[in-house]
Formats: sequence, C-alpha cells, structure tokens
Amino acid sequence: MEKTVFEITKMDCPSEENLIRANLDGITGIANLDFDIPNRKLTVFHNGQIEQIEKSILELKLGGEKISTELTEQTQFEENTNQKKLLWTVLAINFAFFVIEVTTGLISKSMGLVADSLDMLADSFVYGISLFAVGGTLTRKKRIAKLAGYFQVTLAIIGFVEVLRRFFGTEELPNFTTMIVISVFALIANGICLYLLQQSKSKEEAHMKATMIFTSNDVIINLGVIVAGVLVNWLNSNKPDLIIGTIVFIVVIQGARRILKLAK
Repeated sequence: MEKTVFEITKMDCPSEENLIRANLDGITGIANLDFDIPNRKLTVFHNGQIEQIEKSILELKLGGEKISTELTEQTQFEENTNQKKLLWTVLAINFAFFVIEVTTGLISKSMGLVADSLDMLADSFVYGISLFAVGGTLTRKKRIAKLAGYFQVTLAIIGFVEVLRRFFGTEELPNFTTMIVISVFALIANGICLYLLQQSKSKEEAHMKATMIFTSNDVIINLGVIVAGVLVNWLNSNKPDLIIGTIVFIVVIQGARRILKLAK
C-alpha cells in the first residue's frame, strides 16, 4: 500500500472535496481518501496507479500538487459513524430551517428570509450529495449534483426577479418582527450546529471541519438579516430587506456553480 499526499490550494469547502471524489471515482487502486480541508491537503491511500490519480487531480485545476509518496502498512480504514450522524444532524437542521424560513419569508413578505432559506437549502444539497451518493456510481453522483445545482439556480433567479419587482413597485413593508425573530432562531440553530461540530474536533473529521466553515457563513448571513430587519423598522423602507436578499441570492448562485462542477 502507498500513501500519497497532495496539496490542493483551491480546496476550501465540501464542494471541492466532492468534486475531487467524483473525479477519482472508478480508479480501482484507491483504498481511501483522507481530506484535510483547513490545511488544503489530500492523502490518498492506493495500490499503484499514481499517474492516473495525479492526472485526475491536476485536470480539475484546483491548484493540485503532489507533495510526497511513501509506503505504508495501514490497510484498515474505519468509517466514522459518529461523523455521519453529525452530518445528518446538520443536514436535517438546515433543511428544517429552509422550510421554516421560506414559509415565514413569503408570509411576512421578506426577501431576506426567503434568500436565507435558499442558502440553508444550498448547504443541505452539499451535505446531501456527499451522504446520499456514498457508494453510488459516478453517473449517479453527477445526476444528483446536476439536479441540485439547476434547481438551486432556478430558485435564485426567481428570487432576483421578485427583488426587482419589489424594488420598483409599491410593495408593503416586510414584517420586521418576523424577520428578526426567525433569524434569531436560525442563528441559534446554526450555533447548535457549530457546537456539535466542535465537540467532534478530537476525532478524524475532515467533513466536520469543512461543515464548520459553511455553518460559520450561515451565522454571518443570519446576522445580516437581523440587521436588515432593524433597518426596515428604523428607515420605514423595504430597501434593506431587498439589499440583503440580493446579497444572499448571489451567495446561493455561487454555491450552485460549485455544485454544478460535480456534474461535469
């Protein structure tokens, strides 16, 4: 068994990890992939076929570079059940708040909440692709990624159109109380996610560290919606809500583009 370490400078979230996994799928010599996203390192345990492995990584143009190759006696790679449970928990929380925020956002006429709900859905897609496609074929992984990416893009475009309509129209003000209250609950939920993930830091958990990056971004967005709610009330204008909605829709589109890379 050989152990090869790659440095991948543009690997900074689960999307890049899934992209690499998809591209290496089907190389029979690979025994295990160990991702260290915070340090942008990938360790491949394999039996030969290093040229094909290196070629598959380099063609992704993620700044991949082989650092070292050495023999190893390690042949057993235990699956971390606790890690999967945590990912399922985070996925469930994100999807639950997608439903809550999109519903309350539409009722309260807040595009900030609607946009934040799509960001929650985007995170659910990323974690879901990783979990649902485990053990599946490359074709299945690409199909899931393509459906998720295009669905997300479609929702974001609809959101942009609605923002423009409200910006130039005479819509009534969004309910700032609902914006703030729901965003506070979403902030608490994301805080719980971060706490659960931090509890697992002593374990071998590349996915957990990557998920913490996503959840930290969610916290920032939650705070943005709260600030927008305060400004809606203070300025008696829906513009802060539309501005934060636009910003989050852009974030959602960028996430969709990463997901669609998996389908290529």
